[in-house]
Amino acid sequence: MSAGWVAGAVRAKALVGRYPGAGGAREIAGCGTFDDALRCLAATPYSRYARTAVGLPEAQRAVTATLLWHLRVLAGWLPRGGARLLVPLVAGFEIANVASRLPAPDGRRAEAPEPYRLGALETAWRTLERAGTPAEVRAALIASPWGDPGGDTPWALITGMRMAAARRTAVAVPPARRWAQGRAVLLTARELFVYQRSLPGPARRDAARLLGARASAATSYQEFRERLPAAAGWVLADIEEAGALWKAEARWWRTVQADGATMLREGRYGPRVVVGAVAVLSVDAWRVRAALESAARGGRSGEVFDVLV
Repeated sequence: MSAGWVAGAVRAKALVGRYPGAGGAREIAGCGTFDDALRCLAATPYSRYARTAVGLPEAQRAVTATLLWHLRVLAGWLPRGGARLLVPLVAGFEIANVASRLPAPDGRRAEAPEPYRLGALETAWRTLERAGTPAEVRAALIASPWGDPGGDTPWALITGMRMAAARRTAVAVPPARRWAQGRAVLLTARELFVYQRSLPGPARRDAARLLGARASAATSYQEFRERLPAAAGWVLADIEEAGALWKAEARWWRTVQADGATMLREGRYGPRVVVGAVAVLSVDAWRVRAALESAARGGRSGEVFDVLV
């Protein structure tokens, strides 16, 4: 094993050890006021960007911005070419950047927040950032590893990118293939059976690659569940109706946490340790964001938070 991978694995484990974990997230969630939650947050690594946060959206964004910063630092410790392993795993930040610049369903454009800066972990953001219209965004995606989303409406662009992210992760990060398939299940089920929308062509083909042609062609939620391959069906186990997909989402996060912790515990100094660390750190950020929302509601959503965690 190269010195670069050893250094990266050591750094990854050190990062994980600093984060608040489930216990810290519960403490934040139990705060009686949002200001109390911010004071708890100040004692964690998330304080880097949260110092100036004054509201829930700003605080939640500060949490994800901190996560991205630490993943960029981690990438810098990896051997030459090692950062490519992380690029598909942080694709959600680039998707968020694109989504924030697209018009709302009513055609209005809200003021976009400062974009996440991905540095060496970007896929095509420097090109996408220059796109002024949805049609230009689509053209930039077609010319990049993202590929054609299948349309230039905001919905088609983001749905296509999300499914492409699952496909790219499954191909480029073998330890994360199970998570990518689970993501594809959730995205497909939500679009087909909650919003009653057909997937754009490229997203439908990606879903077929990840889940099998029979599942992606299902005409009912029950049929979809029954046709899923064993490697992907776990995410909908015991989820009897599409309206309960939020429980499947929580299961997906818990599975990522468990798998990532196993990789950290059993892996040596190699890529699996790094992938495991990215998983655990990402789950931590998700938990803390949920905890902040619970605190902002006066702790009244604590029971729901316990279900999520």
